[in-house]
Amino acid sequence: MSPLLLVGAGGHAHACIDVIEQAGGYAITGVVGCPKEVGQNVLGYPVIGSDPGLAALKAACPNALVTVGQIKSPDLRIRLFDLLVGLGFNLPIIVSPLAHVSRHASLGAGSIVMHGAIINAGARIGNNCIINSQALVEHDVRIADHCHISTGTRVNGGAVVGTGSFIGSGSILREGIQLGERCVVGMGLAVRNNQPAHTWILQ
Repeated sequence: MSPLLLVGAGGHAHACIDVIEQAGGYAITGVVGCPKEVGQNVLGYPVIGSDPGLAALKAACPNALVTVGQIKSPDLRIRLFDLLVGLGFNLPIIVSPLAHVSRHASLGAGSIVMHGAIINAGARIGNNCIINSQALVEHDVRIADHCHISTGTRVNGGAVVGTGSFIGSGSILREGIQLGERCVVGMGLAVRNNQPAHTWILQ
């Protein structure tokens, strides 16, 4: 199996580790976290460094995945993704064996599809996205880079989700609607109309 470095040592890393272990293909060599986390363990994997040490770590591990979560802002995930790309890391696509991704769909670099998620034919997922557990991304959906589609979300056919957006757990996007970049949709909401960039829908 190819070695894989995880960048982010918080709660989202726990979920990513479980998917990676189940998927096979990559062996986690260690985790990169904050300086205060160095020397700790995340589900048995050592935190072996922080961001400034990434260039040195690349020599032993050319593959990396951003495992920081994303709710209100994509900024940290974007910064880490850009840092890894700039250092020449390969950012693999990780898909749970318990998920279904149509062979007619596409996924961008560094994206992860969690347990029970479904991505249907014609859907296009950008780079550095999280398609979380039991999310449904229907046919011909477009999800731009750096988005988090949360647990149990339903994104219906032909919808478009702009760069850096977050869709909360259990929310539903009507077919064909368009969300601009950096939108935030709260938990359990129904979005029926197009939304401009930077819109927050919390109730």
